[in-house]
Amino acid sequence: MGRYFGTDGVRGEANKVLTAEMAYRIGQYLGSYFNKNGKGRILIGKDTRLSSDMFESALSCGITEMGGDAYLLGFTTTPCLACLVAHEDFDCGVMISASHNPYYDNGIKIFGTDGLKIKDDMEAPIEDYMDHLFELEKAQRDNIGHIYNYQEGVNHYVDWICEKYPSDLSSLNILLDLCNGGASFTARKIFEKLHANITVINEEPNGTNINFGCGSTHLESLKEGISKGHYDIGFAFDGDADRVLALDAQGDLIDGDKIIYILACYLKSLDALKGNSVVATVMSNIGLKKALDRASIGYDIVSVGDKNVVEDMRLKDYMIGGEQSGHIINSYSGYFGDGVKTALNVLEVMLVKNKSIDELCSDVIIYPQELLNIKVVDKNVVLKDIDINNKIAEIEKLLASNGRILVRPSGTEPLIRVMTEAENLELCHKYNQEVIDLIKEKGYAA
Repeated sequence: MGRYFGTDGVRGEANKVLTAEMAYRIGQYLGSYFNKNGKGRILIGKDTRLSSDMFESALSCGITEMGGDAYLLGFTTTPCLACLVAHEDFDCGVMISASHNPYYDNGIKIFGTDGLKIKDDMEAPIEDYMDHLFELEKAQRDNIGHIYNYQEGVNHYVDWICEKYPSDLSSLNILLDLCNGGASFTARKIFEKLHANITVINEEPNGTNINFGCGSTHLESLKEGISKGHYDIGFAFDGDADRVLALDAQGDLIDGDKIIYILACYLKSLDALKGNSVVATVMSNIGLKKALDRASIGYDIVSVGDKNVVEDMRLKDYMIGGEQSGHIINSYSGYFGDGVKTALNVLEVMLVKNKSIDELCSDVIIYPQELLNIKVVDKNVVLKDIDINNKIAEIEKLLASNGRILVRPSGTEPLIRVMTEAENLELCHKYNQEVIDLIKEKGYAA
């Protein structure tokens, strides 16, 4: 990770960590970089946070000041922006979103023409420019760029998704939680176009209710809705809809690990799972690995972050990869996570196999898991501490093959994440708390 870029772009509390000036400088750099061979065409999308308008204005100002053209997609999802950049005539895309974070946070994610987040070697000079280590020449006179309204791009994305996944969903009753986020402008259109019988909740964004008690990080309202209706499945998206989690008809969680298993087994049954392997992360449950072993499907384990998943998938030409959090990649239609696309993948399997979602993943026995976060002053100091590492090693020895402990830094926040899997939740909590308590005793907590 760099000075500003984490695992998912530049992110932080608006006007405190991430400022309009930073967005302006990023816009300037992109406008100059992509204006070398004629005017650069840069697509900007935003989720529904209160601060997104402000960052959109700052980015647009920077881009046009350096001679680039800014195309404003408006309120949308990250996968919508990534899809359009990959399939239409844009030099890059910028998404304003902090994904699943609270409304007062925001972020800037930059995508190349392949629909993927830019590489580290491009992030470094942007950071240098943000730190005023060099300056760039501004455009003059008729070389100044334009700002264009491009809200029709959302409909282009809707049409593209429906062409790629044309299943008739009229036989299914589906509950959708749109998280008061970007999916509020895309998901209903897609599901209705595919004739789904849908009920939609949390579809009224007001700038401060994105991710607030709803969506993939707060499944309570989806669970309540499932209990009151007769639904085959429920889906909950995060703020920018690159993730999705599901609940079955009984209200039980179908997380990213189970979705990976469902899609992998389906493709294997069609003899279409390239490399007969998937990519998961260090956060994936032991239960997924054991289920994949029983299904004779291989797996690679990479560090947390969709960039790491995508890198391994592209290197080995694998089709399915993802994270327990519901960020799933299906390379059939691009190497970018898309919650709606993932939901449609799952529904396709249910229809073809004529099985409920819980039947499709019944072989995945999830080990109890607890994740605790602790805010710290310096993540690196914590991870290098000898006493803390000795404590982790001691717990690993006690768990042996019946569990594991993972202590890692957050890529987007000043947090240390402590996660334990064990035979029961009591053990998970016991071992997690021992590490958390030691971090506090050492004076590292913020």
